[in-house]
Amino acid sequence: MAKQRRRPVRRRDRKGAQTSSRRKPCPYCRDKVDQVDYKNISMLRRFISERGKIRSRRITGACRRHQSQVARAVKRARELALLPYVSEGAGGSERGDRDRGRDRDRDRDR
Repeated sequence: MAKQRRRPVRRRDRKGAQTSSRRKPCPYCRDKVDQVDYKNISMLRRFISERGKIRSRRITGACRRHQSQVARAVKRARELALLPYVSEGAGGSERGDRDRGRDRDRDRDR
């Protein structure tokens, strides 16, 4: 008698059981906005994480067309100093701190 194989449980089936599988509507398509404006900082802040990274489509729910416009608008707003490149509290990364320690040790050995 052949051994029966269990079908692997898909991640989507396991986690998405309680929520509906419907995607979030694009906030720009919902409001019938044709072009994303780089000067609308309050709207663009919704698409940026706490650390200053541009959030993905999966998280924001934006359609492909508007997500690329959002990315371009965020980059323009950063260039004009309307948005920060990084958050205010991001002083130094862990790796950067470790590298500084190595430099200090190297200077001490000389």
